[in-house]
Amino acid sequence: MEKSSLDADCCALNTVLVEEKKGHLIPNGNAHQDVNGTLNGGPISAATGAISAAEAEKRQGFPERETWTRQMDFMMSCVGFAVGLGNVWRFPYLCYKNGGGVFLIPYVLFIFLGGIPIFFLEIALGQFMKAGSINVWNIAPLFKGLGFASMVIVFFCNTYYIMVLAWGFYYLIKSFNSTLPWSTCDNPWNSENCIEIFRHDDCQNGTIGNSTFGNLTCEELANGRSPIIEFWENKVLNISEGLDEPGVINWELMLCLMAVWVMVYFCVWKGVKSTGKIVYFTATFPYVVLIILLVRGVTLPGAYDGILYYVKPDWSKLGEAQVWIDAGTQIFFSYAIGLGALTALGSYNRFNNDCYKDAFVLAFINSGTSFFSGFVVFSILGFMASEQGVDISKVAESGPGLAFIAYPKAVSLMPVAPVWAALFFVMLLLLGLDSQFVGVEGFVTGILDLFPGKYYMRYQREIAVAICCLLCFIIDLSMVTQGGMYVFQLFDYYSASGMTLLWQAFWECVVVAWVYGADRFMDDIARMIGYRPFPWMKWCWSFITPCVCMGIFLFHLLNYKPLTYNNVYVYPWWGEVIGWCLALSSMLCIPVSLVYKLSGAKGTFRERWENLTKPVWGGHHLEYMAPDTDIKSLASLSPGTEENKVIIFESVM
Repeated sequence: MEKSSLDADCCALNTVLVEEKKGHLIPNGNAHQDVNGTLNGGPISAATGAISAAEAEKRQGFPERETWTRQMDFMMSCVGFAVGLGNVWRFPYLCYKNGGGVFLIPYVLFIFLGGIPIFFLEIALGQFMKAGSINVWNIAPLFKGLGFASMVIVFFCNTYYIMVLAWGFYYLIKSFNSTLPWSTCDNPWNSENCIEIFRHDDCQNGTIGNSTFGNLTCEELANGRSPIIEFWENKVLNISEGLDEPGVINWELMLCLMAVWVMVYFCVWKGVKSTGKIVYFTATFPYVVLIILLVRGVTLPGAYDGILYYVKPDWSKLGEAQVWIDAGTQIFFSYAIGLGALTALGSYNRFNNDCYKDAFVLAFINSGTSFFSGFVVFSILGFMASEQGVDISKVAESGPGLAFIAYPKAVSLMPVAPVWAALFFVMLLLLGLDSQFVGVEGFVTGILDLFPGKYYMRYQREIAVAICCLLCFIIDLSMVTQGGMYVFQLFDYYSASGMTLLWQAFWECVVVAWVYGADRFMDDIARMIGYRPFPWMKWCWSFITPCVCMGIFLFHLLNYKPLTYNNVYVYPWWGEVIGWCLALSSMLCIPVSLVYKLSGAKGTFRERWENLTKPVWGGHHLEYMAPDTDIKSLASLSPGTEENKVIIFESVM
């Protein structure tokens, strides 16, 4: 029999008084419960069934939990966090690599099978529990390890992701020159093999007289290096021979890193009231730049060939397993699932916010941005291929290779190159900046929620954000050395990889659908938004999405390959050990926490399970839940109707 909905657990007075039978009660992370079922700071009113959560906090002298000033603040924050660099550099590359327009078929399928259901689950869970990524799992305390796992993942993300911003900031500063430093070979960091113009096709076709070009033979041309690659490897990275040679710190890059962390700190230190305002700029301005770059890109020679290469369908690719795996993995990357930050953002919503509608709108914006970015990127790459006289496949790269090699090279070929370079790196900086500071916001929210209200102190948020930024900065110092790129790749490949996110998403679905109860959570959502979501969500949480997550997870595991850099340098065995330690540090949080809690409890296994899976309710549940509301009657209502508004009004105490 499905577990009863929330009205049978915490809203009726007799249930509150007999808490040991149905579930524990705590107010919104601050006040505390006496054994007789009252809240410290004031008794539960028999007339209303509950006191206001805000009132309980005020009696204690604790601040009420913040909420977004406007609902659009929440939407913009989610857009800023989820829409990032992966949409601009990873999706277009995967699209052309996996059959062009055909790639959209598995991509759209996985949006509805995994992306939207888990995206909605995390936002709704945060909004319902009014807590960050750790305390949100008070809905099933035995699995609180899920919260700690997401905190570990987002901490690692915050640590290494900001390096992309530091590199982008460095390029932005270097763009303010009359001649872009990566466009010429007459710089101190250039080698003897640096060549500004390549003529490989002429060599292959034999059109160069006597097989020479200028003073160079075709053999020497084959060994030539582009100035943009030398700027990236010799100047920016100053890369060493391997992970075991850290070398010295690049002080210019370290100052850029410090500047970016200072920006992140002042975006986050005052909480969602300030964060919600900043994202209006950081989340929207990149779209302005993308539109400007698209208008410029489609007017360049070769742009049509580039766009055609991007969208041209190759139907044979649908039969390859790797195409489907790439589509599923990209959804989890671009939707920022499993990091806990979406839960933290949702926790600042009003309790009756329609998060169901928000999830679909945000998913459309996220995936739409990815597809739109492809036209921008490949119109430029088509021009670049035309200028160099090579095939587009030779200039299209993924990851940092596209952001810091292919694209800077493309803008260097344009008229008034410094202007376009500065515009591109401003966009890159803003795309990453809002993802970064919302990630820090999610981490700090989870940490502060661990401390009960009696430990509240003035400026605790500012201090917590400062400690978080400082700790990450210290770790980042290892990534601004000559061997820093090898450290960066270790974090990128293992700490927040597809495997860790898939593992996290699998357990989130299992806990909500099978431990707490999918029907029960659907009832709770109906209490919040005033109508029941389409049953598809429940089916996905219970069956489809866990199978998709575990299937892709096992595919990754079975096809695991040792990490390499540029397909040349193979990491040493102890480097892989460090990488697996980073991955397991989050993945093991779930089983270790579960075993620890079960072994420390008393009674039979069934008694331990029942006690440890009782939800721990917050005071806001008593404030907003009416004991006489018939959840089943909400099933036939649709959002936005007059009847629906009446139901919502009656459910608010």
